[in-house]
Amino acid sequence: MSIATQQSSNMSVALNDSQWAHVNQVTATLNSQQLTWLSGYLAGLAQSGQSGRVVQPKIVNDQKLTILYGSQTGNAKSVAMEFKALLEAKNIPVSLLNMADYKAKQLKAESHLVIIASTHGEGDAPDDAVELHEFLVSKKASKLPELKFSVLGLGDSSYEFFCQTGKDFDQRLADLGAKRIIDRVDCDVDYDDACQAWFGAVIARISDDLLQQSGAQTATTAVRSSTTSNVANAYSKKNPFHASLLESQKITGRDSVKDIRHVEISLEGSGLQYSPGDALGVWFKNDAGLVDELLQLLSIQASATVEIAGAKFTVRDALINQFELTQSYPTFISAYSAFTQNKQLIELAANKEALRHYLASRQIVDIVREYPAHVTAQQLLDCLRKITPRLYSIASSQDEVEDEVHLTVALLQYDNEGAIRQGGASSYLASRLEAGGEVGVFVEHNDNFRLPDDPNTDVIMIGPGTGIAPFRAFMQQRQADEAEGKNWLFFGNPNYTQDFLYQTEWQRFVKDGVLHKVSLAFSRDQEQKVYVQHRIKEQGADVFAWLEKGAHLYICGDANHMAKDVHDALVHVVVEFGGKTAEEAELYLTDLRRAKRYQKDVY
Repeated sequence: MSIATQQSSNMSVALNDSQWAHVNQVTATLNSQQLTWLSGYLAGLAQSGQSGRVVQPKIVNDQKLTILYGSQTGNAKSVAMEFKALLEAKNIPVSLLNMADYKAKQLKAESHLVIIASTHGEGDAPDDAVELHEFLVSKKASKLPELKFSVLGLGDSSYEFFCQTGKDFDQRLADLGAKRIIDRVDCDVDYDDACQAWFGAVIARISDDLLQQSGAQTATTAVRSSTTSNVANAYSKKNPFHASLLESQKITGRDSVKDIRHVEISLEGSGLQYSPGDALGVWFKNDAGLVDELLQLLSIQASATVEIAGAKFTVRDALINQFELTQSYPTFISAYSAFTQNKQLIELAANKEALRHYLASRQIVDIVREYPAHVTAQQLLDCLRKITPRLYSIASSQDEVEDEVHLTVALLQYDNEGAIRQGGASSYLASRLEAGGEVGVFVEHNDNFRLPDDPNTDVIMIGPGTGIAPFRAFMQQRQADEAEGKNWLFFGNPNYTQDFLYQTEWQRFVKDGVLHKVSLAFSRDQEQKVYVQHRIKEQGADVFAWLEKGAHLYICGDANHMAKDVHDALVHVVVEFGGKTAEEAELYLTDLRRAKRYQKDVY
């Protein structure tokens, strides 16, 4: 019997012609979501042995919870997706949308809304949240007396404007008359526990309004059981892949003021896929020598036992593997000063501006050295926050390197009163992890930093220092795609002879006709410092011409200074060569951003 005949025979046994006619009549009217629901419902009936007519589930009303997320690096998106899955498991109707894809005027039609938003820079909204953020603070925003909402903010308490975007959304929605489901929650970098608590509190308050009843439970359970195995096998921040370090090679010169490494990591066997513009999350271990120094200062035995989430560890192992030591943060000062009752620390904790300045140049061990105290091993850990992975822009295309991923990592290193301090992740990748050693990694997708869909589109890339990383990936991809669009690179660093990262590769891209224009700014090669923003102004006529012809513009690197200086330079270019006012130039760049032609990956 042929395969086709066998399939036909099986189908005829399963359903007769009349039954097939009814099935086709019904399914022809259903969308993809309804078909997914129906498949789960019928699977549930089959498993339970039930048969007969399908009973329509009772639904309290047609309201749903809308989740809007604004994410710069992917954390807010991941949290939003996790919350959506939890709601679906509880049969609560939910829709999930990126703020960039949401029409602000739709707010009037919402009954229940959740906003999950990160903050970056100096209290700035993430790129995909800017338009909605601007709408809500404008006079165009309508009153929302029927809306119930809650806000979850993600941020870093080390920054002055901690969770500012979430605070803005929360306040403005309340000003427009919306009612809070629960109060806003502001999450620090170690946000898992706070998010879980917020999830539960929101669900408890909305269940009576939105919970679907009756047959919906069977359908959801059936659908969920079919996908559990796939989810369990996915590598993520919580379930990283144990990759192997292939190489960590210094690519700055012997006399460079910077130590920048080209890092290659094997993803063989992981199935992990990434696109140019994505980031790699790296879990690292703290330097054992740093841990020993801290324990010695506090007179704590390395073998002392501590308890973390019900499990027991030695304090030394816990500090090496689980707690943040190289980044200082306000919560440590608050907790440590409470244990020590040190008057100076208590006063410092109360002065936010002075505290930020103090923490900027000190690691945890430096604080303890200045303010020694007698605390137990458990008390020390209670002062610390959990270690968080570092995100690095990926510097390779899988079409070029296959089962590898490449990074461009600057070793953070400075002198603090005679003690050499290094960054936790950068020193781990640069020197402490040997070739062949394992490192936990995951891919953080970044839909806000993508090459144009049309390979014929021109691109302008501005990436001084390690900001060059994603543009190496861009060029590898453009070459692999045989893209016809032109490519222009702006790159800067201190010295041409010491700091021209990937110089031979850029020269090869030029020779191969992939890279059409290069503008370089080596700040210390002449008396007057020159940066990429100066080159942008010098090349302003061509920059504006490229933009007018449809080019996409990308910026990667330092958020606090470089990105702002480059933006100002672009405003200057549009004013001078576009004949616009400064206000009109800002609007011009805003329109580029809305069209996804002006994208930033800044940190």
